[in-house]
Amino acid sequence: MNIKLILIVVLIIALGGFFLFKTNNGGKTMAGVNDNKKVLVAYFSRTGEQYSVGNITEGNTAIIAKIIAEKTGGDLFEIKVVNDNYPKGYNELTEYAKKELQQGARPEIIAKVDDFSQYDTVFIGFPVWWGDKPVPVYTFMESYDFNGKSIAPFCTHEGSGFCGTQGMDKTGAKVLKGLAMYGHVAQNDKAQAEKLVSDWLKDLGY
Repeated sequence: MNIKLILIVVLIIALGGFFLFKTNNGGKTMAGVNDNKKVLVAYFSRTGEQYSVGNITEGNTAIIAKIIAEKTGGDLFEIKVVNDNYPKGYNELTEYAKKELQQGARPEIIAKVDDFSQYDTVFIGFPVWWGDKPVPVYTFMESYDFNGKSIAPFCTHEGSGFCGTQGMDKTGAKVLKGLAMYGHVAQNDKAQAEKLVSDWLKDLGY
């Protein structure tokens, strides 16, 4: 009886050691394969009247960006334009954004990222406007050298799904799987938003 008990204990210990080894050496550690990589979370977001959520004081994309930064330990950088002439009304905003895209505008943005070269992964977030990124995001992307880095795009939308990755593959960066989230989820269901972000980050190795 004692011999059987000993054999059972030895088997349990052996199995436990096997699964621990597999977890730590099978491509992802329990803490994530990207723990030691330096992360930047850059985002463009808007307040005011937004589709399906009304007048908001914190942008949908900003909410997601802050969750990502908190969970990855990344540095936040808000993409803001020098001359912010974006209308507060939703319909006026969409028309303004449409004209910018048609004109290929590249508005000047405020501030610079300190020592951009230190970052391994750059999360880039934006609301989807006319199936694309807002043009200030293009300004941001064209202002830095992304060669050798990874880009993880994320966006908020109200039905268009994941658009706006145009041009990201031309930066020289590796474009990772993105996250698209409904703006009303980001704004009104923080628990669900956090879960969606957590699941996505887990897939990316965080």
